[in-house]
Amino acid sequence: MNWEQLLSLKRHGDTHKRLRKEQDETRLGFEVDYDRIIFSAAFRSLQDKTQVIPLSKTDFVHTRLTHSLEVSVVGRSLGRIAGKKILERHPQLKEEYGYRFNDFGAIVAAACLAHDIGNPPFGHSGEKSIGEYFKTGRGKKYQPELNTKQYQDLIDFEGNANGFKLLTEDKKGVVGGLRLSYATLGTFMKYPKESLPKKPTKHVSDKKFGFFQNDKNTFIPIAEDLGLLQTRKGDDISFSRHPLTFLVEAADDICYTIIDFEDGINLGLISEEYALEYLIKLVKNTINTKKYNSLEFREDRLSYLRALAINTLISDAVEIFIDNEEAILNGSFDVALMDKSSFKAQISDIIAISVKKIYESPEVIEKEIAGYKIISDILDVYCTALVRKKNDEASNYDNLMLKTLPEFYQGVDKSLYEILLNTCCYVASLSDSAAVHIHNKIKGKQL
Repeated sequence: MNWEQLLSLKRHGDTHKRLRKEQDETRLGFEVDYDRIIFSAAFRSLQDKTQVIPLSKTDFVHTRLTHSLEVSVVGRSLGRIAGKKILERHPQLKEEYGYRFNDFGAIVAAACLAHDIGNPPFGHSGEKSIGEYFKTGRGKKYQPELNTKQYQDLIDFEGNANGFKLLTEDKKGVVGGLRLSYATLGTFMKYPKESLPKKPTKHVSDKKFGFFQNDKNTFIPIAEDLGLLQTRKGDDISFSRHPLTFLVEAADDICYTIIDFEDGINLGLISEEYALEYLIKLVKNTINTKKYNSLEFREDRLSYLRALAINTLISDAVEIFIDNEEAILNGSFDVALMDKSSFKAQISDIIAISVKKIYESPEVIEKEIAGYKIISDILDVYCTALVRKKNDEASNYDNLMLKTLPEFYQGVDKSLYEILLNTCCYVASLSDSAAVHIHNKIKGKQL
């Protein structure tokens, strides 16, 4: 892979190449990507979607929205610092093509902003509950009418694949979705493969999948334009990652490691003593002890430690990225950047205590159980109504329920797979509160 091709400004529908030297410096194409994402309805819905604590009423607990904004800030720093070093190694990118280090930061920031845009309500349990509906729930009855990969798309419903669908999906009068640059779309794609084969290798890009069967033909031209290396051909398509995807992943890893831990402390699930014990190992070389001891309030002490920890991990991630640039460009670098971190032991310790004290806390587990039931019930009502309508068997109740769907999701002049997948994507688009509201109406609890 080569950087000039990887930094493509091309958008869906373009008939000619967009040159970096011809860009308006006051509003670069990569910055337009960021703007289009942040003004999208899908992004706005993240303000009421779970990051860690479902349906939390506490102001300082992160939602998917605040998490995504913070990841984009960290990603921008990672991209700019790495971009500066890449331009030093490849001066022709600046001299011949006009690229600047800020371009790298803008691409990574935009991809980071969108990295959770396809995630369902109620956190990762939301993804699992959609999949379980088709794997072990009432949705299993549709399996005989689907091919293997279509069924796999449903039973392993993936927020990353839904995100790509949201960003690129054609609608009436809106061709190409948000029409983001290929560089940003490629950087967004953490797992450039289809749902099968499942985990064919231990390569980090094979961990999950990144596009549904319906979107395969959308992604392939993007991958080819960017020059991503094709790793599997024939019936099973996959590509190597865009190099900047490793920085998106690192930004996400850094934020959820440090900031979820901070949320746990603020919620009283983890004592402040743990913060000092665990975070001090990350910041011992940069902490100003006098300043730390002068901070009177817990929130200020945590903020100081968090900022130092994030800066430490940013520097570490960039160093790993640059040291492994050649392997990343030829597709042979097969792990996340933070798996190579010199602070891997400290990161693992923080994640372990977060799992024990936060992710497996009674409050989280109880609300995830409720989320499973809510999502399963909503899916069942809408899938049943749509399939019955397609078969001219809809009841009056089915027709009433269909009127509550946005017009885009009401159509049944599609294949069964498309109807089921679109219904999943609709449910995934709901905020936590909207899902609860719809469930209450279904159960007759709200008039």
